[in-house]
Amino acid sequence: MRRVEPALLVIAAGVAAALHVGKLPPALPALRESLGITLLEAGFLISLVQLAGMGLGLAVGLAADGVGLKRTMVAGLGIVSAASLLGAAAQDATTLLLLRALEGLGFLLTSVPAPSLIRQLVPLSRMNAMLGFWGAYMPLGTAMALLVGPLAIASSGWRSWWLLLGLLSLAMAVWLVRALPVPGKAPRGTMKAVEEAAARWPRRLGATLSSPGPWLVALSFAMYSGQWLAVIGFLPSIYTQAGLTASVVGLATALAAAVNIAGNVASGRLLQCGVKPQRLLYLGYSVMGICGLLAFAPVWGGLPSAVTAWLRYGAILLFSMIGGVIPGTLFSLAVRLAPGARTVSTTVGWVQQWSAFGQFAGPPVVAWVATRAGGWQWSWLVTGGCAVAGLASARGIGQLLFRSPSAGETCPADSAT
Repeated sequence: MRRVEPALLVIAAGVAAALHVGKLPPALPALRESLGITLLEAGFLISLVQLAGMGLGLAVGLAADGVGLKRTMVAGLGIVSAASLLGAAAQDATTLLLLRALEGLGFLLTSVPAPSLIRQLVPLSRMNAMLGFWGAYMPLGTAMALLVGPLAIASSGWRSWWLLLGLLSLAMAVWLVRALPVPGKAPRGTMKAVEEAAARWPRRLGATLSSPGPWLVALSFAMYSGQWLAVIGFLPSIYTQAGLTASVVGLATALAAAVNIAGNVASGRLLQCGVKPQRLLYLGYSVMGICGLLAFAPVWGGLPSAVTAWLRYGAILLFSMIGGVIPGTLFSLAVRLAPGARTVSTTVGWVQQWSAFGQFAGPPVVAWVATRAGGWQWSWLVTGGCAVAGLASARGIGQLLFRSPSAGETCPADSAT
């Protein structure tokens, strides 16, 4: 049997974790019917998985840099697996919500160390391209969950869906333990290694938070992630309300998430070919802002409703696909603009923390606007505001790269134990 490339194994682990982020939207109609939750509560249920990332992203990055990248990823997969398996047996909404937050912690532990680990597993000449593939882990996992979820839930219920994904994450954790190498082998998880890491963390924290690069990348990610998850997360509800069948809803929503992969992969290749990151960010935020307007605002005049529906869906596809150049570019910038080799995961953790904030705030804000407006027609105000803020942060990143064009490119490898 052919051995899987280690960097691709890391990406597969991220996809396994991202499945748990995407597993909820297909289940919302069933959960709303069985638990009687409101639209606003549904928005918080979508975003609750980001609670841990919003509060602990930086801390997890510090821990991963200090005590080992591989061990952190394995622990994360174990936590998300346990939370999903326990969630399958939940008897009330409160328990499910608490376990959803625990899944968020597992997702965070899995995703934060990955860019730093990929950076060590591939040569510099392939780093941008591979980080572009890593940027696709979230839309790929989300698309798979949105596609398979409605069928699984319709056939055997949401509890079986939770159970299936819990077992899949557990299998992925075992695979990582057995197959993932440890580059730059460092001391194993001894108390001495932990104590030494603890002694160094204030320097890593200070270096990360005193550098403008991590801040700009983090804020940029928040402006992307909030609007993307809000639009993709509510598509099943929007189309279910429109009377579409579960299979059509699942396929349409999965496609909208999947096309984001193309943007992520393209960003890595374009960066590898010398395209400036700032230009890719300008492109992504501009298209997301315009397409958000075309998807939600009443701008199509007297066109037939069927034609309007297809045009709006086309705008959502462009929103997701072209917007996909943003995360791939930002992951590359997070590695490049980290203050040093030992702060890559700390920087990614800070980026993840702000990304989680965007994903936590985006769906409830869109749901609040939709509730106040009596429909989705003003949702473009949220996506447009995020796009404008993203353009401003992209401008700051461009200025920073102009002043320091080779930032982070020659950092030596760190420990990945």
